Amino acid sequence: MSKIAFILLSHKDPAGIIRQAERLTAAGDCMAIHFDARSRSSDFAMIKSALAGNPNVTFAKRRVKCGWGEWSLVQATLNAVQAAITAFPSATHFYMLSGDCMAIKSAEYAHRFLDADDADYIESFDFFQSDWIKTGMKGDRLVYRHWFNERLHKKLFYQSYNLQKRMGWKRAIPADLQMMIGSQWWCLRRRTIEAVLDLVAQRRDVTRFFRTTWIPDETFFQTLVRHVVPDREIRSRTLTFLMFSDYGMPVTFYNDHFDLLLSQDFLFARKISPEARKLKSQLGELYASEGKQFQISNEGRGLYKFLTGRGREGRRFARRFWETEASLGRERELLIVVCKKWHVAKRLVDRIGKATGIPVIEYLFDEEGTPLPDLGGIQSTLEKRTRHRRALMRMLFDYLDTDRLIVCMDPSDIDLMRDFCGDRAKTKILEIDCLFSDEYLIGHAKRVGLAGEHTSPETLARLLPTIRYDLRFESDRIQDAGFPALYRVSESAGPTENAVPLAMFLSISEEAAHEIAAADHLFAD
Repeated sequence: MSKIAFILLSHKDPAGIIRQAERLTAAGDCMAIHFDARSRSSDFAMIKSALAGNPNVTFAKRRVKCGWGEWSLVQATLNAVQAAITAFPSATHFYMLSGDCMAIKSAEYAHRFLDADDADYIESFDFFQSDWIKTGMKGDRLVYRHWFNERLHKKLFYQSYNLQKRMGWKRAIPADLQMMIGSQWWCLRRRTIEAVLDLVAQRRDVTRFFRTTWIPDETFFQTLVRHVVPDREIRSRTLTFLMFSDYGMPVTFYNDHFDLLLSQDFLFARKISPEARKLKSQLGELYASEGKQFQISNEGRGLYKFLTGRGREGRRFARRFWETEASLGRERELLIVVCKKWHVAKRLVDRIGKATGIPVIEYLFDEEGTPLPDLGGIQSTLEKRTRHRRALMRMLFDYLDTDRLIVCMDPSDIDLMRDFCGDRAKTKILEIDCLFSDEYLIGHAKRVGLAGEHTSPETLARLLPTIRYDLRFESDRIQDAGFPALYRVSESAGPTENAVPLAMFLSISEEAAHEIAAADHLFAD
């Protein structure tokens, strides 16, 4: 059975570190602690004194002063790893943690998880080919030497960097290393850790190179593990659940995140708010629990993106200069059917097409697989269709040899609606107002990745009001947009009532519109 040696890097909250060490070692695992040499000596003395009688806790033999982006973080990790290797000969896995991490599974579950797959868990992506680095410095992290801390000595950092660039003082990356990058929160097997330590001892050139790279804790272990372990034994992922905001800052978890955290496919989470006392208490009891079952739904990142994105007015569909003066044609009429329940809109436009002969194209800006003719590639992806929307629509009018065309759109496509309503062509919009049961909203959440098959009822109960409000908000935006020809049919109205706006939308008689509106099962889910 696996036995975990936790490698804890910390610099604050000595009381929290003591509690964390006691919780994790109580289940039979062990821990090696590196406490930042920049921190107060009294805090370190407090930690050592409190844990002195715990045989499953050891400390790095040498403390170093750590700084973000520096080699010092890697050196601190190596010091703690060496202490753990020596003190805990029965440890099978070595798991990197920070003081902000807490277990979101039981020790029983974690050991079973690690026993099931003889592999290392470390994010390890090609440094140059992957898009792991989203913005800022990339190759220059490696080919120039970085002696100064960018946060503490910003002026010196950039003076040194710019001088090297001007003088062309680039250096070569060790030829036999494929540079990799990833999160610093890894879990490695004992033989992997031993192989890395052997490589470090034998290859002083490797250590010398990484000492002056920038942010080496994202590249050092990630590169060396690939050098000593076959690819088939590496799972390029972290077992610590962490998310980042749009501004690159770690997302913090609070008391109401307990159910969400437990349902993620990870063993630990980072970072837990210091004020989340209830959450810390619940998670603290969790690691030592037995017989606990976990339903993994893994919707955390999608749910966070959804919730934080509410209310943002998108600018994805801003006009391109070559489209500003483009027009579908003054004599043409574009009929847009808007509905959140796509199957309802598809039923209605199918009936309309058969009754009126007007060509119909369904959700062409929302569904990649919408049947479209070959228009020279402009129709090939959603991104191209959206970017060249007016050109695409003109080509469809021409291809279908028609002056009237019906298309379907999602209520979230309001920027597209605004654009088409600003065209010289006549544009009408028909919004279909549907009723949304809790069952439908749950299914919707699962379809779009906000929830999984095993998401807890508690999480769903908190999520449903947000989704319901979001749908209402989309409808309100359409109503408030001031579209000159906006009509509305409703599931709560009868065929006779719906026939009136439908007739005006299609420019047909109310009798013909009534036949369409009276279609069987039009609103059925």
